[in-house]
Amino acid sequence: MNLFKKTINIPTLKLSGVIGQAGIGRSGLTIHTLNKLIDKLFSDKKSPVVALIINSPGGSPTQSSLIAEKIIEKSKEKNKKVIAFVEDVAASGGYWLACSANEIFIDQNSIIGSIGVISPGFGFVNLIKKIGVERRVYTSGKSKSFLDPFKPEKKEDIERLKKIQEQIHENFITFVKNRRGNKLKKNKEKEIFSGLFWVGNKALDFGLVDGIGSIDTILKTKFGKNVNIKLIDQKKSFIQRKLSSSFNHSLINTDELIDKLEEKALFSRYGL
Repeated sequence: MNLFKKTINIPTLKLSGVIGQAGIGRSGLTIHTLNKLIDKLFSDKKSPVVALIINSPGGSPTQSSLIAEKIIEKSKEKNKKVIAFVEDVAASGGYWLACSANEIFIDQNSIIGSIGVISPGFGFVNLIKKIGVERRVYTSGKSKSFLDPFKPEKKEDIERLKKIQEQIHENFITFVKNRRGNKLKKNKEKEIFSGLFWVGNKALDFGLVDGIGSIDTILKTKFGKNVNIKLIDQKKSFIQRKLSSSFNHSLINTDELIDKLEEKALFSRYGL
């Protein structure tokens, strides 16, 4: 009888935050920032699986797609399954990332879904009139000033935007169907793909996830008590650490403040 059972390492990558480019000195989840980390995630030949910890309200559909495809590609190349564990939220692009895994587990309070497309914006037409600003824009091309926030909305611009959104939404739906397959509850597909989101057991009932449980509990149930969750992180160089420290101690610039507000707005859509 072997009293010293070998530790089973499970390489684990955290995908936390808004998907897409962020402000100066920090970055959201992008294929550029994650490419090498995903390669590293799959580099352990002895690990039985790899894991993802996801906490994201979404963001860029393009970056969501690129990151997910990279994970799927490496999973096939290394013949290694991926298990995703959702913390607070995997909504919109966050759920897109979760679907790159073979199995998805959540907490009973995790928010899941929001399979849709949103394009928020502002209109400043009355504001610039009120403060007496005359804006001058010169373009070559009929639609070059498409959805200009300083001009009144055009019906044709809105119709064109809706068509673009519908195309992306269809791509999202196709991806989820391909990844979740027969797990999705067929008679609920209209509701599933409506842009709504659900908590815990309801997401499980719809087939959006595979079970409820923490990363520790699920991995130990699957692979034994000697499981070690090995977080994959990118080591910063001395220069990167210095730059990061400088940014942290400097005043927040306007772009960074806007990014923080946008991130907060995305999370707050789900009550977070």
